[in-house]
Amino acid sequence: MPLYEYDCPTCGDFTLLRPMAEREQPCTCPACGSMGERVIRSAPGLATLAGSTRKAHAINEQSAHAPKTLGEYAASRKHPAGCSCCGPSKPSKPTRDNPHMLKSKPTGRPWMISH
Repeated sequence: MPLYEYDCPTCGDFTLLRPMAEREQPCTCPACGSMGERVIRSAPGLATLAGSTRKAHAINEQSAHAPKTLGEYAASRKHPAGCSCCGPSKPSKPTRDNPHMLKSKPTGRPWMISH
């Protein structure tokens, strides 16, 4: 069911889940019980969408009017703190178990790169 906005003369605006057939009929305010008329301040939203779907719709709607610049896109694609794929966080030192400072343990396929 869609969410609709109504205006209470005493309390102000409130939203209510109602069937589409009853959207234009006045309804009672949940706080004070007085009759409120429907107002259109935003498009009706569907409460049945999953959170990830609503987020995808919002991002798509935002990008239709103001797409990210190349700098904004590059800044949003950075790796999180502690990611060691772009560079070591501390210098590597050879050890007895890893004398060649390999990223992973040697396997049966030495020609394969680990990254």
